[in-house]
Amino acid sequence: MRTIPLLCACALTVLLLAGCGGGTKTVSVGGEPATGSGPATSATSTTTTAPAATTPTATTRAGTTTPSTTRSAPEPAFTEHEGKAEGAAAAAAVVRAHGYTPNDTSEYHAGQALRVLVATRTGSGDGYGQQVFFFVGPRYLGTDAKEASAKVKVVAQSDAEVTLAYPLYRPNDPLCCPGAGQAQVRFQLNNGRLQALDPIPPANSKTRPSRY
Repeated sequence: MRTIPLLCACALTVLLLAGCGGGTKTVSVGGEPATGSGPATSATSTTTTAPAATTPTATTRAGTTTPSTTRSAPEPAFTEHEGKAEGAAAAAAVVRAHGYTPNDTSEYHAGQALRVLVATRTGSGDGYGQQVFFFVGPRYLGTDAKEASAKVKVVAQSDAEVTLAYPLYRPNDPLCCPGAGQAQVRFQLNNGRLQALDPIPPANSKTRPSRY
């Protein structure tokens, strides 16, 4: 009779121990989510990488735009144009005072040491009777020849040299139709003086090609 209660007590002890062991297993399994915090860490690393890629791009754009704008910014265009207009206008006034009217003031280059204006005798009804007026800076220097040519044009110019082209007439050519080709003459500024580097054709001639 005493054996049965003893067995029952042992069985109850075993059950209680089993219950305690089950409780311990539940705690250890419940701790797994703490180790599974990996997704939260990877999300943080993704967020950190995105700004790192954005910041250099913004810095590069700012660094590129500011210096290039500063270096390449030209002077105001109107300032340069105003200076040229004043120089050409003053030169044109000198030409008119000599009885000629400038053909094209854009040929006057204010940035050159030797400047030039081709002009036609004022009042010429046919457009013939032309001379070339030279200037050193703003100072009037003189003309290409003592006598006018029928026509003359500027074909090249640089800082200290101007090349003119003269249509050439044979003795019996009408004024409209020069038949002897043209002569090119280079004029060069040398120590403040104008020199013709090539022969200037005569104004009139009965034996050889001339400018009129």
